[in-house]
Amino acid sequence: MAESIMLQGTMSNVGKSFLTAALCRIFRQDGFSAAPFKSQNMALNSFITRDGLEIGRAQAMQAEAAGIEPSALMNPVLLKPTTDVGSQVIVNGRVRGNMRAAEYFRHKKELIPEIKSAYDKLAAEHDIIVIEGAGSPVELNLKSDDIVNMGLAKLVRSPVLLVGDIDRGGVFAQLIGTLELLDPDERDMVRGLIVNQFRGDRSLFNDGVSILESRGGKPVVGVVPFIDCDLEDEDSLSHKLEQRNNSGFIDIAAVRLPKISNFTDLDVFGQFPDVSVRYVSSARELGHPDLIVIPGTKSTVADMMWLRKSGMEEAVRSAASAGIPIFGICGGYQLLGREISDPLECECGGTVSGMGLLDSVTVFSSDKRQTRTNGRFIAEDGFFSCLSGAEFSGYEIHMGVTADCGASLTDCGGSAAGNVAGCYIHGIFDNADVSGRLIRALFEAKGASFSGKAVDRPVYREKQFDILADAVRSSIDMDMIYRILMEGV
Repeated sequence: MAESIMLQGTMSNVGKSFLTAALCRIFRQDGFSAAPFKSQNMALNSFITRDGLEIGRAQAMQAEAAGIEPSALMNPVLLKPTTDVGSQVIVNGRVRGNMRAAEYFRHKKELIPEIKSAYDKLAAEHDIIVIEGAGSPVELNLKSDDIVNMGLAKLVRSPVLLVGDIDRGGVFAQLIGTLELLDPDERDMVRGLIVNQFRGDRSLFNDGVSILESRGGKPVVGVVPFIDCDLEDEDSLSHKLEQRNNSGFIDIAAVRLPKISNFTDLDVFGQFPDVSVRYVSSARELGHPDLIVIPGTKSTVADMMWLRKSGMEEAVRSAASAGIPIFGICGGYQLLGREISDPLECECGGTVSGMGLLDSVTVFSSDKRQTRTNGRFIAEDGFFSCLSGAEFSGYEIHMGVTADCGASLTDCGGSAAGNVAGCYIHGIFDNADVSGRLIRALFEAKGASFSGKAVDRPVYREKQFDILADAVRSSIDMDMIYRILMEGV
């Protein structure tokens, strides 16, 4: 049975996902078989495993850091918000249904046997399990039914490292305050503190370390610097969604839909010099980009209404008329069509006309398509004919079925009409041939040539994992981490 170590945070977005990935990578480098685990994740960025099961994108990223195949065992419960008070509940990679928050909280303890079973199976296959918590372990109104922080740590008897983010300010209140609010038995499970996202001269924080250790009664196992590596973030808290300015010769504008999902599809463009991606929430921000991408959404009908009311639909249609290339992925593809209908209320219900830039109609059904997809671009006309013949691999996650009357974009679906195209395939740009052709075409459209080199996303990401692991290894006490692992709780 594997040893385990758990990363809990003082709040959301303190860097638990990245630190989990870093430890998975370090353990792999040290010759161990490690695997990530997050019992319950709330995220709209998701991933499809080889056996067609859906998990949080962060756990897939962490598995990649560990050098292993992503598995539904790593994220047995995934919540995908469909409204402000409800989510689609996915258990062991399959949809259980939609639940309002109050209903889910009444029933979530019933999931403990399935969570424990997934953990035990994963632990039987690996040497070390790196567990990621969620949010804060001291949300006092939620503690009694906790299945993801201290409740899980007790269930699997895992020692805990508590992470605070100094870049967001108040790291002493974060760490010491969290320790003070833990029950005594929970506090005993915390074996060390990590100060994350430190900027500047580390020696200037020596007194800070002493204060944390004396006031908190726990050793500081590391002060981790701000690390510049290009890996995907979790959902709506991602700093990438706050990027508003165009700093590249090629300006890619992504529409920030209210229920945006899998915006990680655009991460590949971050590796190209002179190319920038910005996320726009208003027609005024859209401007005149070189490419507009409409990402996925977990609430297509509602986001179509937002596009219409906000004026973004009119701005995108005007851009299309001006010849600016438009590409929609999954929900974005559905939004570009003539009509979207959700008669069974799979998301939020209703029927609405789409933007009409593609000759397609989408109807939602109760069956969710979850599959890996390989294919080839076949568009013969229009801007996206630049991709014709290029091969890709990716995955599909959608409940809508789209009937296309226009020209096909790929040999496995999608549509193309002039400078507008769309398909269901997440990760469709990750292949170097695809992203490289697209960037070269965008440069040529501006009368320039692209002299850079395209790299397959997986190859690029391997380098980023090593950058992350090297920075974390040099800033934390790995000898202490291994002692914590061996001593347990």
